[in-house]
Amino acid sequence: YWFPKVTGRLLDERLAKATFALLFVGALATFIPMFFLGSQGMARRVADYLPLHDWTTLNTISTIGAFTIFLGVLVFLFNVMRSLRLGALAGPDPWEGQTLEWATSSPPPRHNFESLPPIRSHTPLLDLREEGR
Repeated sequence: YWFPKVTGRLLDERLAKATFALLFVGALATFIPMFFLGSQGMARRVADYLPLHDWTTLNTISTIGAFTIFLGVLVFLFNVMRSLRLGALAGPDPWEGQTLEWATSSPPPRHNFESLPPIRSHTPLLDLREEGR
């Protein structure tokens, strides 16, 4: 959300969607098996379990999910590094926001406004746009 305002560039949307998919699937694959393992009596903070219980499959799924989360983080970091160099320019308001931080350029100058724009509602930028019409 704040990446365009801070850097002046947009993240790649395809890589962002891939990041979301990896993190979503990874989180589900990590934590849903943990719920079932806990309900079956698996104690926490134990380094190794005896093969007396059938917990190996769920623990393996949970581990694969954790690696999927890691892969999602790597894709995100790649997207950030790539977008810092090659990302499309964001412009002042890529999200069509309604608050004043989006009324200035991206990245913003040291002093955003010479004087504070009038604030008459909870959506001051929307008010300024309507005045300009």
